[in-house]
Amino acid sequence: MILHAIVADAGAAAWAARNGASVVQLRLKDTPTARRVQVGRQAIAGVRDLAMIVINDDLEAARALGVAVHLGQDDPGAESARGAGIPFGRSAGSLEEARAAEAEGALYIGAGPVWETPSKLDAGPAIGLEGLGAICRAVGIPVVAIGGVDLTNAAACITAGAAGVAVIRAVTELPRLRAALDAAVEEAGAGGRER
Repeated sequence: MILHAIVADAGAAAWAARNGASVVQLRLKDTPTARRVQVGRQAIAGVRDLAMIVINDDLEAARALGVAVHLGQDDPGAESARGAGIPFGRSAGSLEEARAAEAEGALYIGAGPVWETPSKLDAGPAIGLEGLGAICRAVGIPVVAIGGVDLTNAAACITAGAAGVAVIRAVTELPRLRAALDAAVEEAGAGGRER
């Protein structure tokens, strides 16, 4: 079960990894690559082997740190990442975008926004659980639900077929989110999940 915590500093990255995150994504908007590398090194030291680290939008920082990179739909770099052997995730808000991400070699898809979110004002329209489920059924790589996900609705994302959820505002709820997701996976394993 993927619990993807999106954070803005090394201290939050380490806390997230200690509190249930399986992936920690450093989202440092409007920050030069050199600073992203500096924060990334601190995050690696704090996270150790507790979680996978992903850097947002910066292929050069990912290369310098030896970590994965997350690329939005408008971000270049998938071909370069693939050529350099750097694992990458890709954002998708439609079936077409999800299929294209899988075809270009993405490790995972961040599908959404599932619900409206104040964390990313330029996000596309909400796809809802129905759109999330359709994306999950259309691809063979892990789909992580993002956008408005919190403790009240994370389990519904798993029921819809997602391999996990990504949170920004709900990072403070990680221990409870982990418990809710584990319960949803257990229920799905008992036949409660339709894909």
